[in-house]
Amino acid sequence: MTENLPPVLRILVVDDEANIRKTLAIGLELEGHHVTAVSNAQDALGAAAARTVDLAFVDLRLGAASGLDLIPSLLARSPWTRVVVITAFPGVESAVEAMKRGAADYLPKPFTPAQVAAVTARVAELRRLELAVAGLREGGAGEAVLLRSTSAAMQAATDLARQVAPTDATVLIRGESGTGKGVVARAVHAWSERSGGRFATVSCPSLSGQLLESELFGHVKGAFTGAVRDNPGRVAATAGGTLFLDEIGDLPADLQPKLLRFLQDREYERVGDTQTLRSDVRVVTATNVDLDEAVRAGRFREDLYYRLNVIQIDLPPLRERGDDIPLLAEAMLGSLRRGKPIAGYTPEALAALKAYAWPGNVRELRNVVERAVILCREDRVGTAHLPGGISRATGVAAAAAPEVGELVTLDALEEAHIRRVLAGTKTLEEAAEVLGIDTATLWRRRKKYGI
Repeated sequence: MTENLPPVLRILVVDDEANIRKTLAIGLELEGHHVTAVSNAQDALGAAAARTVDLAFVDLRLGAASGLDLIPSLLARSPWTRVVVITAFPGVESAVEAMKRGAADYLPKPFTPAQVAAVTARVAELRRLELAVAGLREGGAGEAVLLRSTSAAMQAATDLARQVAPTDATVLIRGESGTGKGVVARAVHAWSERSGGRFATVSCPSLSGQLLESELFGHVKGAFTGAVRDNPGRVAATAGGTLFLDEIGDLPADLQPKLLRFLQDREYERVGDTQTLRSDVRVVTATNVDLDEAVRAGRFREDLYYRLNVIQIDLPPLRERGDDIPLLAEAMLGSLRRGKPIAGYTPEALAALKAYAWPGNVRELRNVVERAVILCREDRVGTAHLPGGISRATGVAAAAAPEVGELVTLDALEEAHIRRVLAGTKTLEEAAEVLGIDTATLWRRRKKYGI
């Protein structure tokens, strides 16, 4: 399973001795990690600012400077960076001081490759666990419950995911933000013959065009400012596994033909390199935008869309899965109660959760449950522990429209009309068509009025 595999680490080596930098970098890169090696604190902070660091090997003495002073600055840039102090002058006092400043380990010189490998393996395992927890938080606690949905639409999506998983077909997962697209992508990988390989996620909107290309396909040293070492890229790192491209609709236009070429021929070049490389990796993508409309508007290549959309899995929004809401809420409560003696929900709280429209879907439900756990001091979560818009959901849903002649605001009239249309239609797309607006505008109106 992908969850049992240690991740590729982004490692920073800070040492003023060139031989130490080179030896460490070569050994760590042979293990498949991405390594940046620098000689001083200023370059170290610059490297950490350019890219998140999972593990930093920091020399205790950096010329006239102290590596101890660098530790807090590195930790301030990322909550999961682990710092290992390396030194040719080991001592109890310096080791204690390093730990006080936040170092995770202390490695005296001369060290062996086996010692470095053991330290790196421990950090990789910690990172794997952190990524697993992050995945649960992002996809919503209780992934099994999400995939065992009582909703016919969700069951159909899960069945299709199981059916397509053993193949190498490219999969496009569509659904609103927070519906669990990442959970389904991980499930496709776990149910496939590639489950023993790596699973990696790249969020297309999170990086600029050049950095996103480098993240996907890699770069060679000197390809651009800050490229101080070769980077193999995610396509190479996930060979034999699955690469999940989230929010593919935001892929920059200049990257679209390069991704299309890779999907067709499995060939690509790293940024700044002319050598053509190949990689056997399955691509799964997801989007919360209408790619058909993006193609018509010229924002997305039609040929790339068809290449991505070999198999399309549509995830229903949470508002269309009313019977799943209690199951998901109970599963989330079980994982988030953190030892608090909370037995469940009051009937009124469950009714409010079911009546609410959940514009943020499963992700919003998880946030609401986490908030309720923090506030709850009783044995059951009640409406008092829910946000106001949700605790009033049952009453708001039944609220009558303004009567003829009543002096009300335009917002009140709009809200009442939107509620009537939503109540009389089966899908958000149908409601938007009746209202004469697009689904994105309708979503914003629902969020505005708490519908």
